[in-house]
Amino acid sequence: MLASLDAVAPLALGNANVIMQLALLPVGRGVAESPVESGRVDKHPIKRLRTTMSFLAIAMLGTDEERRGLRQEIDGQHRQVRSGPGDPVAYNAFDPELQLWVAACLWRGTEDALNWLYPGLSDEQLDACYAWAERFGTTLQVRPGMWPADRDTFEAYWQDGVARIRMDDVTRRYLQNLTLMRGLPAPVRGIANRTMSTLTLGFLPERFRDELGLPWTPSDQARFDRMARILAAVNRASPRFLRQAPMKVYLWDVRRRLRTGRPVV
Repeated sequence: MLASLDAVAPLALGNANVIMQLALLPVGRGVAESPVESGRVDKHPIKRLRTTMSFLAIAMLGTDEERRGLRQEIDGQHRQVRSGPGDPVAYNAFDPELQLWVAACLWRGTEDALNWLYPGLSDEQLDACYAWAERFGTTLQVRPGMWPADRDTFEAYWQDGVARIRMDDVTRRYLQNLTLMRGLPAPVRGIANRTMSTLTLGFLPERFRDELGLPWTPSDQARFDRMARILAAVNRASPRFLRQAPMKVYLWDVRRRLRTGRPVV
C-alpha cells in the first residue's frame, strides 16, 4: 500500500474519509455524541491526526502483537461509546458491522490514494494491496472472516453501504464543521479552510457530498482538479524517503508508546 505510506495521502484524503465513515448514521452519531472528549477531531484535531496516523502505521506495518496492543487501547475508548435507552439512533462502538464499514472506508480511501498518486496500477497490483486491507478491520473489532473475500465482493458490499448512508442534523452539523475547519483557531482556520475544504469535498464521492449539503460548483471542481494534479506531481517528484518520513516517524512513536506503556489513543 505504497500510497498510504506517503504523508500527502492521509493529509489530503483524511477528512473526506472521516466523512465517509460517519455518513453511516450509527457511526456518525456515536462519534458526534462520544463522551471520549480526548479523541474528538472537532476539539483536538492535532491529537486526532496523531492517533489516526498511528493506527494506519500499525494496521499496515505493525506486528500481530503490536496490533493487539493497539486494539486493546481502542477497546478501552470504544467501551464508552454506546447509545442510551430511548436514544433516537442506536449505536455501539463494539458492533463489528459498524467497524466493518469504518474499515471499508479506510480501504476505499487507500484505493483512491493509490489511483490518484500512482495512476495506471494493474488489477494484480491492487489485488495485492487489497490482501492487506483486512488488517484495517481486525485492528478494530472486525472478526476474522467478515472482510469481503476479494475486490469484486468488496465492491458489492460498498455499493450496498453507500445506498444506506444518511446524515441527520446532528451528524451533518458535526461533519460540516469538520469540513470547514471550524475546530481550528481563527488565524489557522482562515488559512487552511479554503484548501482543506476543497480537498475534502473534492475527494468525496458525489453521494456523500450531496448528503453533507455543502455547495460544490464547477469552479470548485476545477480548483480541486488543479490542486490534486499539483500535489500528485510534487509527491511523485519527491524522494521516497522524504514523502514517507512522516509515516515512519508515527510508526516509531506508536511503537515507543506501546513498548513503554504510554497511551496511544
